[in-house]
Amino acid sequence: MTKQKKSWAEKLMDNKGLPKVEEITDNMSKRWGTGTVVIPAPIEVDEIMRKAPEGKLVTINDIRAALAKKHQATIGCPMTTGIFAWVAANAAEEQRQKGEKNITPYWRTLKTGGEINEKYPGGAEAQKKLLEKEGHKVVQKGKKYVVMEYERVLATI
Repeated sequence: MTKQKKSWAEKLMDNKGLPKVEEITDNMSKRWGTGTVVIPAPIEVDEIMRKAPEGKLVTINDIRAALAKKHQATIGCPMTTGIFAWVAANAAEEQRQKGEKNITPYWRTLKTGGEINEKYPGGAEAQKKLLEKEGHKVVQKGKKYVVMEYERVLATI
């Protein structure tokens, strides 16, 4: 009997005992400094991504800062926050394909420096089209796509 693969929506809802706040260990402190790190639940990342209204943008670092504040941690985990944003994006696309309208606007979540996340559904080209449709100017810098003046339209989350 083959095990059914989890849908993206199921992955989004599977909190695996998260969120949890942990001390930053010696290994991690070289990179992140000292204090505590919050490892968020996937749905928490999705909830913050949903707060970026049309015409506004949010960065992964904004999401990490919001998570850290919410959980009174020093930082939000860069690794899991990025992974869970990717899960949220795929879950939203899965919902869109089923005809749902109220999906997470994942294309409004950018990487550091206003960079489009090429790992989101459809790759950088798909994000570029969605962002341009909302009035953002997207330019190519080397192999990356960046939203021009994204700092001016960051959402308050």
